Amino acid sequence: METYRADSSETLRNKCAACFRQYNKLEHLVEHMKSSHHSIHEPKCGVCDKHCRSFESLREHLIGPLPKVECAKVFSQRGCSLCLIIFDSPNSLRIHRASCQYSRTPGLASKMSNMSMCSITPENNMHVKDLRVDGRRGPQVVALACKMVGGGSDGSVDLCARLCIVDEDENVIFHTYIKPHAPVTNYRYETTGIRPEHLRDAMLLKQAQRKIQDFLCNGEPLWKIRSRGGKARILVGHGLVHDLDRLGIEYPSILIRYEIQTAGSTIQDPYEDCVAAMRLYLRMRSQAHPSYPGSDGGMQHGRNGLSGWNQKELERMTPATMLENSTSDYYCWCLDSY
Repeated sequence: METYRADSSETLRNKCAACFRQYNKLEHLVEHMKSSHHSIHEPKCGVCDKHCRSFESLREHLIGPLPKVECAKVFSQRGCSLCLIIFDSPNSLRIHRASCQYSRTPGLASKMSNMSMCSITPENNMHVKDLRVDGRRGPQVVALACKMVGGGSDGSVDLCARLCIVDEDENVIFHTYIKPHAPVTNYRYETTGIRPEHLRDAMLLKQAQRKIQDFLCNGEPLWKIRSRGGKARILVGHGLVHDLDRLGIEYPSILIRYEIQTAGSTIQDPYEDCVAAMRLYLRMRSQAHPSYPGSDGGMQHGRNGLSGWNQKELERMTPATMLENSTSDYYCWCLDSY
């Protein structure tokens, strides 16, 4: 973090300690800090200490497509491409890479779930562990993935034809083929592995919609779902906005987590996508990062810590002090709590 100096120029004095934007007038910097909600929770570059709004923004800052040259050079030599931490030496990086993996050894339950998933056939095209509402429990994390076939005259319209949901332990909760609401004109077999016989007696889309919506909301009305203290489930996956749209399901963005793309076999398996997303989510959730003092951060979610200060008091603060008092208007990049 940049240290404030009394003899610094006016431009340097009005430089944001988080994102390094510079302002001609101090009041403009104050307004920027009020509206930007910078905080100690934001991901920070290990080279220049610049705060980024999200983990994805930090990745762009370090890797590209237009990274900061100085930071990118250091990162290429001593940075972990997975967690984006920069180490003291290449040797430290090599030691770290042995443990910084998204994958983990699957347990027996995971292997059995995978076996059950693989056994889905046209005659028995659904695997359901227990897609039930449990309103007594707090938020749980589940991963969802869909596979799309093509509709329309040219087969370019995405139609959901297969869906999988797994829990944190990679157990299959729900896995089924889904009969699209429109005629399929391209099964995209090379990537989906789906044939006409898989969808002949598949679950209807409306039936799947109802089951999944109830399961995700977990007994809470959609309009009452909040980002903290509720029972609705946290949802992780890749391209979830698109998948939910194709399923016709509404779900609040505050409970949608990492979006990833995995590389694997030619035929893309929704179970593997779910597992990859869940492993990434759990890996990032375990990252060490600063936290606000007190159990609840001493603040209400969505309220900036600078709101309790008047304009003159803020203008007397250094940029670093303003940053220390500023709080985020969204949940921590670890995605669960402040």
